[in-house]
Amino acid sequence: MAEASQVYFNPWDPEFRANPYPHYAALYNGAPSKLTFGPVTLALVGRYGDVTAVLRDHEHFSSVGPPPPPTAYQGRFVGASNMLGSDPPRHSRLRRLVSRDFTPRRIRELEPHIRQIASDLLDQVEAKGEFELMADFANVLPVKVIAHMLGVPPELNATFKKWSDTLIEGGNNTPGQPPRPQVIAAVDAIGDYFTTEIERRRKNPGSDLVSALVAAHDEGEVLSSADLLSFVTLLLVAGNETTTNLIGNGMLALGRNPEQFEMLKRTPELLPRAIEEMLRYEGPVQSTARFPKAPVELGGTTIPAGAITLVIIAAANRDPAQFKDPDRFDITRDPNEHVAFGEGIHFCIGAPLARMEATVAFEAMLARFPRLNLKDQAMKTTYKGSYFLRGIESLPMAIN
Repeated sequence: MAEASQVYFNPWDPEFRANPYPHYAALYNGAPSKLTFGPVTLALVGRYGDVTAVLRDHEHFSSVGPPPPPTAYQGRFVGASNMLGSDPPRHSRLRRLVSRDFTPRRIRELEPHIRQIASDLLDQVEAKGEFELMADFANVLPVKVIAHMLGVPPELNATFKKWSDTLIEGGNNTPGQPPRPQVIAAVDAIGDYFTTEIERRRKNPGSDLVSALVAAHDEGEVLSSADLLSFVTLLLVAGNETTTNLIGNGMLALGRNPEQFEMLKRTPELLPRAIEEMLRYEGPVQSTARFPKAPVELGGTTIPAGAITLVIIAAANRDPAQFKDPDRFDITRDPNEHVAFGEGIHFCIGAPLARMEATVAFEAMLARFPRLNLKDQAMKTTYKGSYFLRGIESLPMAIN
């Protein structure tokens, strides 16, 4: 990746992915940087004011990207679009299709089920006497919740998590590199499974979210067959991976800041603020992309039409112009107007569910294991997946 104005940005560099935050400092000192990578122009937007301006301005900054490159493998998803990659009025119609399952009332109705899942998982941890946070808990709870919402049987949860992880890891490919065989296999497997399920729900609809989307499709709404597959896959991946990363990254931040962890144990009513600080300090999403419809002036830089504009949410969340002492993890921080869930019309529809799951998760873990702490080897950790979705591979915990 080329450098400009002393900005280093290379999401394919493992060292950069492991700790991108020091590199973001250069983004605060001037206008948004433009880099070149072969024929591609890349604009980096990292200042809080610029990030919020772009995310709120769907009139000038589109969420519809260029067509997939010829090397991309799409399987049954050819020509598909979903809520994440669409603009109004299509985006508004798509969002409306799933909004009923993410209302405050629906989230409250899910809470007892989420608490039961958390309790069952911690029973298993207690029985074996050791706790690997990611494998035993953080990887499992969110996929169980979203699979339940989609009507996926519990025995397939582990398979769906594996498919989801594989798709995300495919984002590490450098431009022009063909997809890995395991990514192709995961794309085909998800497409095959949901194609069959869609036909089954069409004949025997249930109360799950897939049935609702099938019904909308059959009533002449906006979803083609490929759109329907893409939508369900988006819900599966986004609905589990981001919350998994919130729990894992949040626990790592607590463990690396023991005074904050002890404060939370002594003062559990701080948990809502602690979760907001987890989202700000090391949120599950590093960046998203927008595409100017015409040349646009932003913070002193002209971004050409169609340029890939990386809106670096994680940089905005550590902008010293917005947050005092931004590199400090502070569970008492207030106010804390982070943008971990985005802004504008694409504000994460699952934000209330993610907050609920994280609240249940940390309450359950701290109630069950009051002496919970990181093991020494957890101070060094490996980040998985792509640059865009930031999460850790494993996190061994001490429970006694």
